[in-house]
Amino acid sequence: MSTAGFNSQNGTGTGQTYTNGPSQNPVALQQPPGVGYGMNHQPAYNPMQAKVLGPPSPALYASGPYQPVPPGPQLGSYPPPPAQPLLTRPQIGVLPSHTPPQSASPGPGPRQAQATPPAQATPPPPAVTSTSYYTGPPAWQYAAPWGPAPNHVNPAAAAPPHMSHGSAQLPGPGAPPTSIHGYPQPGTAPPPMNPPPPHTYQPNRPAYGPPPTAPPAGPPGATGTPPPPKVDAQCWRAASSARPPTEPDTQEGDVECPGDVAGNGPQAPNSYNHVDNRMAGAAQPGPPGRHLGHYPSLPPGYQNTLAPPPSSLHPALQAATLPYTQGPQPYQQQPGGPGPDQLSPSMAAMSLQSGTPEALRVVNLLQERNLLPPAPVPAPTPCLTQDLQKLNCSPEVFRCTLTSIPQTQSLLNKAKLPLGLLLHPFKDLSLPVVTSSTIVRCRSCRTYINPFVSFLDQRRWKCNLCYRVNDVPEEFMYNPVSRSYGEPHKRPEVQNATIEFIAPSEYMLRPPQPAVYLFVLDVSHNAVETGYLSVFCQSLLDNIKALPGDSRTKVGFITFDSTIHFYNLQEGLSQPQMLIVSDIEDIFLPTPDSLLVNLNECKELVQDLLKSLPNLFEKTMETQSALGSALQAAFKLLSPTGGRMSVFQTQLPNLGVGALQSREDPNQRASAKDVQHLSPATDFYKKLALDCSGQQVAVDLFLLSAQYCDLASLGCISRFSAGSVYYYPSYHHQHNPAQVERFQRDLKRYLTRKIGFEAVMRIRCTKGLSIHTFHGNFFVRSTDLLSLPNVNPDAGFAVQMSIEENLDDMQVVSFQAALLYTSSKGERRIRVHTMCLPVVSSLSDVFAGADVQAVTGLLACMAVDRSVTSSLSDARDAMTNAAIDSLSSYRQSALTIQQPGLLAPACLRLFPLYILALLKQKAFRTGTSTRLDERVFAMYQLKYQPLAFAMLIIHPALYRLDDLSDEGALNINERTIPQPRVLQLSVEKLSREGAFLMDAGLVMYLWIGRNCHQNFLSQVLGVSSYAAVPEKLCLLPELDTAESQRTRALVSWLRDQRPFFPSLHIIRDESQLKPHFMQNMIEDRTESALSYYEFLLHLQQQISK
Repeated sequence: MSTAGFNSQNGTGTGQTYTNGPSQNPVALQQPPGVGYGMNHQPAYNPMQAKVLGPPSPALYASGPYQPVPPGPQLGSYPPPPAQPLLTRPQIGVLPSHTPPQSASPGPGPRQAQATPPAQATPPPPAVTSTSYYTGPPAWQYAAPWGPAPNHVNPAAAAPPHMSHGSAQLPGPGAPPTSIHGYPQPGTAPPPMNPPPPHTYQPNRPAYGPPPTAPPAGPPGATGTPPPPKVDAQCWRAASSARPPTEPDTQEGDVECPGDVAGNGPQAPNSYNHVDNRMAGAAQPGPPGRHLGHYPSLPPGYQNTLAPPPSSLHPALQAATLPYTQGPQPYQQQPGGPGPDQLSPSMAAMSLQSGTPEALRVVNLLQERNLLPPAPVPAPTPCLTQDLQKLNCSPEVFRCTLTSIPQTQSLLNKAKLPLGLLLHPFKDLSLPVVTSSTIVRCRSCRTYINPFVSFLDQRRWKCNLCYRVNDVPEEFMYNPVSRSYGEPHKRPEVQNATIEFIAPSEYMLRPPQPAVYLFVLDVSHNAVETGYLSVFCQSLLDNIKALPGDSRTKVGFITFDSTIHFYNLQEGLSQPQMLIVSDIEDIFLPTPDSLLVNLNECKELVQDLLKSLPNLFEKTMETQSALGSALQAAFKLLSPTGGRMSVFQTQLPNLGVGALQSREDPNQRASAKDVQHLSPATDFYKKLALDCSGQQVAVDLFLLSAQYCDLASLGCISRFSAGSVYYYPSYHHQHNPAQVERFQRDLKRYLTRKIGFEAVMRIRCTKGLSIHTFHGNFFVRSTDLLSLPNVNPDAGFAVQMSIEENLDDMQVVSFQAALLYTSSKGERRIRVHTMCLPVVSSLSDVFAGADVQAVTGLLACMAVDRSVTSSLSDARDAMTNAAIDSLSSYRQSALTIQQPGLLAPACLRLFPLYILALLKQKAFRTGTSTRLDERVFAMYQLKYQPLAFAMLIIHPALYRLDDLSDEGALNINERTIPQPRVLQLSVEKLSREGAFLMDAGLVMYLWIGRNCHQNFLSQVLGVSSYAAVPEKLCLLPELDTAESQRTRALVSWLRDQRPFFPSLHIIRDESQLKPHFMQNMIEDRTESALSYYEFLLHLQQQISK
């Protein structure tokens, strides 16, 4: 398995090369590995570096360049490193890559379906055949270990023709005029050149249309809008013939030929960022990151000094605390005016050295006890001019771990903080939509025009990523907002950092696909026992009219146990017809044309089927599960069109292809040693997922089970096809009502939320920066192109970055994410997000711009990869070392006056707390009984959830509810929402006289103290005494009291802030769930983990060595 950052998330050692336009840094592509262009090479900081180097282990770590290794029969994960002493700081090296062959999937055979299932004989599972694009070891590898990422593209694979057409010479003068303007000082804004028009776009207004056919009034000589430029027919044919119509890898825009579109050259040798390189080598001795329970019990020697309270905030999951404006902000940029590369006068005056900002206030963590702010931590505001800040992308969509970008890789290494981006690109937003036959993009790097480009004059603009000067098309001179002519800098594209285009035909390689939904349902005895089938059928019946789509929407159903059942829903039938295929070894489609039907034309048949399904299998005694064969059948059915496959599974697949065996030892759940079997047992599901991705099919997995189901193996079907995983442990329709309610709410959101089909996403950044690792659910088709057969508004992504070239001559850098997708209505759309950040040259400025939550979120993604590719203990050590190294660097290099204690800048004061929270999180904890599937699901959540929701899972929020008041409350839709203070996660904050709500993201606990006030018990819970509180209460009764309304309003509002539904458990001291509640008390000591104070002492001990 290669450690290449781009393909390691795919699980592919190499893949077919594609032509996708220019790489981010074409010059840097020829540089030797690890050497940046235009700068003296600085070895990247490695958080796993040992104090004393040891010899590398040849059995695990490769020190040479990338060498493909032919696929072999070995299906196990990589051998673990040799036994380490307690004090270790291991490193990660380059693992071998597997170069798989490519083959085509077999077609259906001309056979007939049997009307009844045959006698049940269980054949032995056949060997997995090479019916996929890729083969390789079944390691669950989200991304490379934190090390160098060599070229993952197979140089021997046949590449389609490059799209390069030489360098077309731009008309006009060769050198752009230099502007002397700088942006104004922070806190000031120039008067607008022209008042903004009163009808600046409204978020919910219809899409902007093309300009009127008659030429509008404009400057002398202005002509009417010319027709859009024609696409070079020869280039178009070359691009189309090079790819099948279902491979839209260039649809994100590079298929269009006007402009200089370079082909993919040699792949960039991915330089490592400092956090990655800590793991590039042999295991080394170092400080402990785990098993530190040998510290004596220490009294809390904290001084109860409160940190300065932040500005008035409220716990809206950062939504209401954002320093960014949500609506459109007009910004007038004069022709020939300042561009982001011409900011030196004002940026120099903005240097953080002129005064000590709050972010750099020195905090002694051992003395300041109450560091947790009373409301969720807001995203830091980049140190930009007010004009640029108004235009910047919302941090809800786009966040960087460092809001001040270091000038050089060596400065980044010195800070010892990871550099990366966290994205929520398809988030539900009200945003401007533009319809235009010409989408303005840079002719060189294909960047979309955005608020941070520079207009040299009315006819020319300079790209803010590659600095090429481009012509302004004639059509762009017309402003659809003001209906005026000659002011391109006032167009919506230049006024909004987030915008959506309705794409013209050159962004399509085939007609937009219809919305296609296929449901694959487990109907074995175990599934019927859980009762999920009736809940699913009723939910779909209730929401079938709300399914996203148009008149072309199609649906289909497959059920399975030891055989596969298809349903003929063809128009004209009086009732659905069930067709059973018992030959699961070589599956075929009995009637391919009538299994996926038009929903509008066959709605009555579909409804009849949903009403009859629960009763159809009510008395089944079939216990076997042929999930693999059902997935193969579903893939054959969806391949011609693409679409969404929703799979519901309740047990371990035990028949046919993809059959699995239990790998969990219940006796080892609480082991303090490394956890085994985090990687898949077979590569069948990953191979099938890659086949699905190639045919624009995404697979969403709903796992409802009380038993081990090997989610590490099954989850690959969703992770590599850009799907989602939902997990409901111990689901039962009678015994676990809280899970039933959660399943119902999640399913409603899943069925009705917005969806994008056949999507691709590319992230671009300013020349000098490079992306080298992606995190999330997707398939990386080329170095920077993510294939997303489906994209949904609840999916998050993360990328790691490095600095390839010095940024000395730049004042700001920009990042742009472009998502091309087909809407459920059949429109091809492009959603573009652009973010601008300042470049700084001093270490203190780098620290001042650190986003502690973004850093934590990125480290969590990297630690998940480390757990799978190496070991859980290595990942835990890595996270501990990340805290040690960053605070050590701050103390040694950024502090001007040395002081005793554990010192941190105010912006990083919560970093050790978040790291400790990760160490105690279900994904990484040791010494506590944790089911393997629950651990793997927690890892999935850290990789997939957008940052705001991932942080709740990492560090829950604790509120006291028995003294709620309307003071500081929010008023939303005539509802009063109390805003209680967020409390520290420690038992000392609890009181037997109170009631406390813990919001842990996917679950909420309402803990009732033994001596809780009688008023709360009667007015909120409707019971007369503490003893009368029911044992398994999961609903707040609707009482007509002020206390009840306040409590329910807060819980309901917290739930509404996220796309998934957290179940609520009301618990007493004796409740079975109390240990789960107490495990989230992160600041307290447990038998297997340190308290927060002990952890701080450990950090201080390591830093002072």
